[in-house]
Amino acid sequence: MRKEIDKSMKEDHTVEVSQKKVAIIGLGFVGLPLSMMFVRKGFHVIGIDYDSRKISAIRQEKSYIQDLSDADIAEAVQSGRWQVSADYADLSGADTVIICVPTPLSPDNSPDLSFLTDTCTRLVPLLAPGQLVVIESSTYPGTTREVVLPLLEESGLKIGDQLYLGYSPERIDPGNKSFSFSDIPKIISGITTDCEQKLYALYSQVFERVVPVSSTEAAETAKLLENSYRFINISFINEFAQLCDRLHVNVWEVIRAAATKPYGFSAFYPGPGIGGHCIPVDPLYLQWKAAQAGITSRFIELSQHVNEGLPAYLAKRIEQELPGKKKLAGAHILVYGVTYKPDIADVRESAALPIINTLLHRGAAVDYHDPYVPHIKLENGSTLQGVELTEERLEQADCVLICTNHEVMPGELITRHSRFIFDTRHSLSVNPADPHTTAKLVTYGDGTTTG
Repeated sequence: MRKEIDKSMKEDHTVEVSQKKVAIIGLGFVGLPLSMMFVRKGFHVIGIDYDSRKISAIRQEKSYIQDLSDADIAEAVQSGRWQVSADYADLSGADTVIICVPTPLSPDNSPDLSFLTDTCTRLVPLLAPGQLVVIESSTYPGTTREVVLPLLEESGLKIGDQLYLGYSPERIDPGNKSFSFSDIPKIISGITTDCEQKLYALYSQVFERVVPVSSTEAAETAKLLENSYRFINISFINEFAQLCDRLHVNVWEVIRAAATKPYGFSAFYPGPGIGGHCIPVDPLYLQWKAAQAGITSRFIELSQHVNEGLPAYLAKRIEQELPGKKKLAGAHILVYGVTYKPDIADVRESAALPIINTLLHRGAAVDYHDPYVPHIKLENGSTLQGVELTEERLEQADCVLICTNHEVMPGELITRHSRFIFDTRHSLSVNPADPHTTAKLVTYGDGTTTG
């Protein structure tokens, strides 16, 4: 049956489709690049976002996302096919409405769908017969059918007959230069076959490969599987690194050796923890949904336990290695890098933040430097300002902690002027033959633990 549906959709795609005006709600890390893609493909796009700062930046032809340049924004604005607004009424006349709003976790790690449900409620009086509505926000299985569908049908329009609804999970990876957005295969689904066909016809015009699945639940779960896979494996390799520390075995050497196997092994690497907009969040959405069905994922549960324990473990390791058997209380720690991955300006769920909070709780004095982040918010609500990375600061610090190894990280400056470096990323090396380098370097997982 699936092959027959795919064949029919491909045949339909040979006919010019009518969806030429697309509204995209939420102009963040997902919605803004998606807007650019549709504009470049000749679509007229209306972007909606409640954040007036984003609207103002776009109108001034300025980008607030690192993967898009000011020139990219200017090109789209000057095309005459892209307008932005904070007013939902301006999406009137759109053939398709794509929702890319945040779906964060609540403080108790349950799904927070407030942005999504608020968007749907605002849409209801504006919906018109024949429109296609697409959800791209990551969420738990059943959200599109059980939450979004009833809200949209309050318009009086029947899904699958007068209104069309589909789900297509975003696959944005900020800072990834290996894959262009349009080259990443796009999973799609629809509440009905007609919904799916309309979504296929639209997305086939902007993505190189479109992958239909049988239901919105399957598409929602596929996104959660992708990130649960990474969540579990990254947590496992961090637990494995701690095991190697205790066995005095270098985990980095072990991974390199294992990765020479040409089949059956995918390399994951230790680090300060799991961060970003998806990997720390999506598995907990799946866990929450599983709990509603009276079951649990023990792998996700254990992985969350390992990930939450990393800041305390790393703080303990740093204290074990501080020169002169110094304690964390009163020690001066200088952190390099606070973003959740290298070469981006994104601190969402960054592992560096709980590590810094843990060090502060243990009585350490903490400064940080990150070329992309001028200040961060601490868990107590206060703001910590970044500092300049100078020879004097490096020399005065009891420990220089590498949390994020940006490409621009001045490795030689750090190794030549630090007394003790704790590297969570295996990014630095000390040349014992260099007379200018006297730093003690400990790499997380290198098996040198004294504890």
